[in-house]
Amino acid sequence: MIASVVFDPLLPWPLIWALAGLAFLLLALALWRGLSGWALRGLASAALVAALAGPSLQKEERTPLSDIVILVVDESASQTLGDRPAQSAAAVARVQAEVAALPNTELRVVRFGDAAEDAGTLAMTALAEALAEEPRARVAGVLLVSDGRVHDLDLAPQMPAPFHVLLTGQEDDWDRRLVLKNAPAFAIIGEEFVMQIKVEDSGAVPARAGSEVDLTIAVDADPPQTFRVPVGEDLDLPVVLPHGGMNVLQFSVAPVEGELTDRNNAVVAQINGVRDRLRVLLVSGEPHAGERVWRNLLKSDASVDLVHFTILRPPEKQDGVPVDELSLIAFPTRELFIEKIEEFDLIIFDRYRMRGILPMSYIENVVSYVRGGGTVLVAAGPEYGAVDSLYRSPLAEILPVAPTAQVVEEGFRPKITDLGQRHPVTEGLEKFAPEGGWGRWFRAVEVEQLSGQAVMEGPQGLPLLVLDRVDAGRVAVLASDQMWLWGRGYEGGGPQLELLRRLAHWMLKEPELEEETLTATAEGQVLTITRRTIHEEPPGPVTVTGPDGTQVVLEMLQSAPGKYAVEWKAPLLGLYRLEHEDLTRVIAVGATAPREFVATIASGAALEPLVAGTRGAVMPLSAGVPDLRTVSEGRPAAGRGWIGITPREAYVTVDVQVMALLPGWAWLLLAAGLSVAAWLVEGRKGAKAV
Repeated sequence: MIASVVFDPLLPWPLIWALAGLAFLLLALALWRGLSGWALRGLASAALVAALAGPSLQKEERTPLSDIVILVVDESASQTLGDRPAQSAAAVARVQAEVAALPNTELRVVRFGDAAEDAGTLAMTALAEALAEEPRARVAGVLLVSDGRVHDLDLAPQMPAPFHVLLTGQEDDWDRRLVLKNAPAFAIIGEEFVMQIKVEDSGAVPARAGSEVDLTIAVDADPPQTFRVPVGEDLDLPVVLPHGGMNVLQFSVAPVEGELTDRNNAVVAQINGVRDRLRVLLVSGEPHAGERVWRNLLKSDASVDLVHFTILRPPEKQDGVPVDELSLIAFPTRELFIEKIEEFDLIIFDRYRMRGILPMSYIENVVSYVRGGGTVLVAAGPEYGAVDSLYRSPLAEILPVAPTAQVVEEGFRPKITDLGQRHPVTEGLEKFAPEGGWGRWFRAVEVEQLSGQAVMEGPQGLPLLVLDRVDAGRVAVLASDQMWLWGRGYEGGGPQLELLRRLAHWMLKEPELEEETLTATAEGQVLTITRRTIHEEPPGPVTVTGPDGTQVVLEMLQSAPGKYAVEWKAPLLGLYRLEHEDLTRVIAVGATAPREFVATIASGAALEPLVAGTRGAVMPLSAGVPDLRTVSEGRPAAGRGWIGITPREAYVTVDVQVMALLPGWAWLLLAAGLSVAAWLVEGRKGAKAV
């Protein structure tokens, strides 16, 4: 029970203070005039002013509330290193025991782990949420068990009580990590660029760690290469991307005994390889309606460098002009087919026939170009079955179809074969068809398939588009010269642009258009694994190896013809290796070295300003768990081997009683009595003076 005096004034306080001031002036005047009753008059005035203030006696019945200590426990990934889990557990048990021994004190334990999307340790966010759930007037202390690596210090709340950090870790901790300082998102295939990398040691580095380390570099699933590099120096690495599409570059250093973790000993750069220019050599034979379509298709793409070599004179014209004098200018055939043929990404023969303009040695050089990794597309017309056909040249060694000398001239709609439904070049092309289907073609060359894959068929089920691999190169044959009808939009046209784009990218070995591929994409921590195959049999399960070495076997379900996929949530951030039969793929989920492992050495330096503002302390748990004491508010809350909390003495009022100190008539009687007494005193002394 607590009693106190409260006031309920009858007049506004400014008026009461004005009346009190006037009474004081009159009292001073009486004292100056020497009136003997000035003291009694002052008491009478005070009684009147007090009556106007309305004093009352208030009695409160209060129930004391317990103090609250908030213990925030960091359970992020960096807290799993070394003996930090044991240190944290010991600290929590000790604090729980000591708070339980304090009278009228409760403990709130708040635990938090890794933040989503690799945001790191959000200790201040967890602390602010914990404080928001408790009355701040009852919070006697805040304790944080952590390694001090906090990533949201700018969100630190205002502390209502002493704040202490119980710092995990050991004084002799050390770690080695690999730092990738720059990595472009895109790079041009075949052109060199420089990446900067650094091997960095931190903490109490022992002598056995050495000043040099083996750096291993691997591109995609290719065999890795190892180089000896110094520690602590910026290294410039020249890199040339081997192929288009996504290139995954892996850098790693071997773990050393005693370092905190090897999770930051590897980094991955995912760089998209793009072609600066697509260099195409178009060799056209006799003029025909579709010749301009090929040229327009290639010239419409700003990324294509086109060299067009065409023969404008039909073969039946015989005027005795020597072959080497047929062009307006001397065409550099030797330069194109001997000296610079390797510079072309694609060679297209459009209805070309052997007329003695290109020597057989040049065609043999084209064959060598393909076997060495080049690409050739043959758009065949009726001349393909003639005696001067390309098939009657050394090019026959690499062509997948042989002519029968027959030409089918009838209307037909090109059709995707069953194999073509699964092949990336033609898979899903039906969705580009106009209403009523693709437009018709009216001529096809009858060919016999010798090798390769027929992905489109023409009239009477004849092969129309055949793709083949020849050693390191690729060859495609289109057994019709009527594709220009699609380009002109005849009967609605067809997907000639999309087909040509896919065909060119397949011939240039773009990974996304390979027949047998294993790919993966990451959306947050969800992996979507896709297996593309042209075989009819469903593929077996895929094996996923995580950054911690654990393996998971996943079954894939068919999502489209020739495509099988599975979604799987990765449990950890880092580098995952996918293996299926002879295919291997690596993909990074989040950062290869998550933010939690960027800086692993425990340090309370970043939290020192926040701790000092509340007179708290950063206490290393390596020296033992400190004692818990109570200290008065405003006093230092930490010392050698101990930390303090401030009792708040909070309470809740359950009953209030208010009663007037004196009734109104009593105040009036008191003031009147004092005034009469003052008059009698002054009158009696005045009579004696006479």
